[in-house]
Amino acid sequence: MKIHASAVFFLFLAGSLAAKQPLVVISVDGLDNRYLADADQMRLRIPNLRKLMREGEYSKGVVGVFPTVTWPSHTTLITGVDPVVHGILSNWRPPGDRYLEYSQIKVPTLLGAAHAAGLKTASITWPVTVGAPSDFNLPEYFDKRQGGSMDTRAVERKSQPADLVERISREYPSFPQEWMDDRTRTLAAIYLLRHEHPDLLLIHLVDLDSEEHENGPFTREANAILERTDELIGSILEQLPHGSALAVVSDHGFERVDKMVNIKSIAPNFLAMGGVVVATDAASADALRRLRADPQNGIGREIPAEEYARFPSNLPAHPAAVFESADHVMFSSAQGKELISKPQEIGNHGHWPMRYRSVFVLWGASIPHEQLPEFSIKEIAGRLASVLDIRIQ
Repeated sequence: MKIHASAVFFLFLAGSLAAKQPLVVISVDGLDNRYLADADQMRLRIPNLRKLMREGEYSKGVVGVFPTVTWPSHTTLITGVDPVVHGILSNWRPPGDRYLEYSQIKVPTLLGAAHAAGLKTASITWPVTVGAPSDFNLPEYFDKRQGGSMDTRAVERKSQPADLVERISREYPSFPQEWMDDRTRTLAAIYLLRHEHPDLLLIHLVDLDSEEHENGPFTREANAILERTDELIGSILEQLPHGSALAVVSDHGFERVDKMVNIKSIAPNFLAMGGVVVATDAASADALRRLRADPQNGIGREIPAEEYARFPSNLPAHPAAVFESADHVMFSSAQGKELISKPQEIGNHGHWPMRYRSVFVLWGASIPHEQLPEFSIKEIAGRLASVLDIRIQ
């Protein structure tokens, strides 16, 4: 897709050397809005999230971008544009290199705008921040992974300043454990709030997403990790400097997946991507509509053309037909002939954005209590910028 200059969003700075209101942004990866909307029915013990919702402003739901996966969505959170505009199209760049470097982002960001305005910036395992304009940075980087954890030594090699892990470890001797998890990410956040007082701190918590992949969303195991995440949010709340604001956001929702359907084994001309299958010509569209009649094919709703156009991506701009997967189904792009297989992960994301909702909660002394309507994840960067008194246009 060709991106014209007129379509790119630019950040215009307010020019202040102090934030209007210091801001901490906590992204809870995979925090589906149903965890908050249905917290009572689930009997979730999340007192800190309930406090933020009760006292601050929160959305009824946030509609994502396509694809609804971690790194594209997190980059949208700090740019306000679709992945085809900011350039981070997936978690992995073919033929296998990772989207990790901040320089791969094609448009200005909230982090860059704050830094250029003279504000002190910090980031903790936020995706695509290796080499970011962050005064204190533990970027999302790894040589190996264990669930949502990444090896601390790899993060340390890319940290800014180079001795940041050592500094935090002097105060918290347990910090340099082998795996950087949400506990140690929170220790890093507390250290920075106590000693460095950033105007903008971005922190990415990952353990909930990992548990949902392993055991499915809204399960006993996932709920327990969310309750632990709430405790960590409470620890960060306790360290917030007076007059600060805190936002809790997420990148995508989550669904249970019971089977994978290898749609290419039926007709190799279809384009399948996660929870979406695309027909590029009329004959393929008719074939998909016929296949939809058999539930074993896992083909769900046909997405209207006007809805499809709302979510520009690197899929064809004007396909003959597009369908999302049926409930608890995702599409496989395997080369084999087997139609149905068991998923490697019980829970997953990557579905069409209208399938689920993510979250937005903003709390602070100057933030009135208000329940906001649904809005696009692309609006969040502007809302966060207004807290810092920088403008996005």
